[in-house]
Amino acid sequence: MPTVNDITVQKPTEREITHCQTWPIWTCGVSEFEWEYTQTEKCLIIEGRVTISDNPDSGQTVSFGPGDFVVLPDRLKCFWKVTEPVKKHYNFQ
Repeated sequence: MPTVNDITVQKPTEREITHCQTWPIWTCGVSEFEWEYTQTEKCLIIEGRVTISDNPDSGQTVSFGPGDFVVLPDRLKCFWKVTEPVKKHYNFQ
């Protein structure tokens, strides 16, 4: 079972940015919620800040914000904490 340690966060190339801009956009206000992935998600963060943890009390976290390219693995169970309203391009595979 994947954990937050399996999340990839990197700075995308210009080519990757151009490709991601063809994907749909998802937005979310400041909030906290549980999520379970049934597919791998790739996303490009346009605005906002997010911290993801394995559970609400976990010391294991991954944070990302504007300009980050993030890959969230299939079967990941996690908790999202959106600390600044987020806007992202996303694609499920």
